[in-house]
Amino acid sequence: MTQLVPADEPAMGIPAAAAETEHRGGGGAGRVPAGPQVATLLARHVRALLRQPAYLAISLVQAVVWLPLFGSLFRRVTGIPGFGESSYFSYLTPGVVMMSAFFSAGWAGMAFVQDMERGVMDRLLAAPVSRFSVVGAGLAYQALLTTVQSVVILLLGWALGADYHGVTGPLVLLLTAILLSTVVAALSMALALVLRTEEALIAATNFLALPLAFLSTAMMSRDLLPGWIRRITYGNPLDWAVTAARAVVAGGTDWAQAGWRVGALAAATAVATGLTLRAFRTYQRSL
Repeated sequence: MTQLVPADEPAMGIPAAAAETEHRGGGGAGRVPAGPQVATLLARHVRALLRQPAYLAISLVQAVVWLPLFGSLFRRVTGIPGFGESSYFSYLTPGVVMMSAFFSAGWAGMAFVQDMERGVMDRLLAAPVSRFSVVGAGLAYQALLTTVQSVVILLLGWALGADYHGVTGPLVLLLTAILLSTVVAALSMALALVLRTEEALIAATNFLALPLAFLSTAMMSRDLLPGWIRRITYGNPLDWAVTAARAVVAGGTDWAQAGWRVGALAAATAVATGLTLRAFRTYQRSL
């Protein structure tokens, strides 16, 4: 799913006062604080999404279709000795939430590519807008989109018979999905700033997304995975998110198992955001 950006808005969502200050040569003295910048640029992303209601509908339908499709296709695996779950929908729902967050966030860099091709990025860099605000707005938009998708999938899972054992589990699951989407979106943006073409970004995203999904426990119990795949899962951020979500959604919550994985995702978020800001700096210097 690609990110949408508006076609060359007159002000491109930059606060008028900030643009005027830059035009007068005020530079950093007239810089708008990061908070309003992020909010304004986030509103730009949301406006672009609302102008394309079909895209929003398709994004939600695509995420929702996975749950009944995979749930019906693999529901009999619960009868395999060692699977460990009696309801496949309860097992699968956290996996589908994380897969949806992962795949959607993988296209976050497409907005950067489109902005570069349209000259919008150059206008943003010419205005007193910080790199952090541009990146932060993209990550905030992805977090918002992930939240909407995750809530819809959780409600559908509940309707299909998934048991969340209270409210705490789904809330932690939402937090975990947002962390995962932030990591992936930040890396996608960094790739976009380095590759700078849609074709290269699409190829890189497709190359990584599906293998990482199947090299996780999103659809299959860890105990039933081949040994070499089981070892890979411990270094797979998608599996961190899936395992952490299941640890708090299932009965008998294992906070220790969930805790270090959520912490690892938080650390990965900081590292990925730093890489994106560094890539942004490199892009800016190349102009």
